[in-house]
Amino acid sequence: MGKTQDGLARPDLVPSDLIQTLESNINRVVLGKSEVVRLCVVALLAGEHVLLEDVPGVGKTLIGKALARSVTGTFHRIQFTPDLMPADITGSTIFDPREQKFVVVPGPIFANIVLADEINRTTPRTQSALLEAMAERQVSIDAQTLHLPEPFMVIATQNPLEFEGTYPLPESQLDRFLLRISVGYPDRDSERTLLQAHRLGQPVDELYPVLDCQEVLALQAAVREVHVEPAIVDYILDIVAATRNCPELHVGVSVRGSLALYRASQALALVEGRSYVVPDDVKSLVVPVLAHRVIPRGYLRGEQRSAVEALLARLVEEVPVPT
Repeated sequence: MGKTQDGLARPDLVPSDLIQTLESNINRVVLGKSEVVRLCVVALLAGEHVLLEDVPGVGKTLIGKALARSVTGTFHRIQFTPDLMPADITGSTIFDPREQKFVVVPGPIFANIVLADEINRTTPRTQSALLEAMAERQVSIDAQTLHLPEPFMVIATQNPLEFEGTYPLPESQLDRFLLRISVGYPDRDSERTLLQAHRLGQPVDELYPVLDCQEVLALQAAVREVHVEPAIVDYILDIVAATRNCPELHVGVSVRGSLALYRASQALALVEGRSYVVPDDVKSLVVPVLAHRVIPRGYLRGEQRSAVEALLARLVEEVPVPT
């Protein structure tokens, strides 16, 4: 059940109330970024992961911390560096002299919410340690398969403009993120409020949990009950087909991408307080869900992500909207 600041339960709250409470709690410290916060909540309710990609100092880590502190689960932050090893993430086995046997010491991946900070600063070998965890909700340690706690979410951050000492994420790993979100700079009024709020410390440290893990799992189950009309399913498939047939794209959206757009649309509908998906849900999610899943060709390949996002936006406008 949701808790107030003094720990009182609120058994009468419906899903929309719980979601609004979660968003409001995060927006207390993440100022002027309500749309970014909403997309992160969509990823949480869809049971998937999110990649926050932008220049340093715009609040990527803050968003991850604020979301984690708003849920009564475990939270671990992993600072990715070039010397980080896979066992530093998943854990390892050590010999216990008292028990006279090897025991598993779980790594920081064993948490409900994991913040993978500057994920592109570590080697591909270490990045791959996340793949099984993100896709299967389990890790393998010395031939032992261990399940991760539920709910489980990875919030990764990276700087797309700095290439020195970085290792670009492979397409197979990018495909594991439901959403790729650009945070951007806050507006002037929000930044003024932020400066005043940080005068005495870190406001995120004052956040308290407003949802527990069971409520998050219940909301994730509610997402799967959101109705999707056959016409909306065809709309999703038409958008995906448009990317596969586009001459400016070398690789279009995969089947996993179409599933991601379907699930994210269900989650957004629930966040908006509806039990059914409308075309605007799908349309608004095309860029954050699909832009990192396509590979452009020719002149677009060396362009910034904005060119790919503009191309997807154009394709969406060309696909007929169901009525």
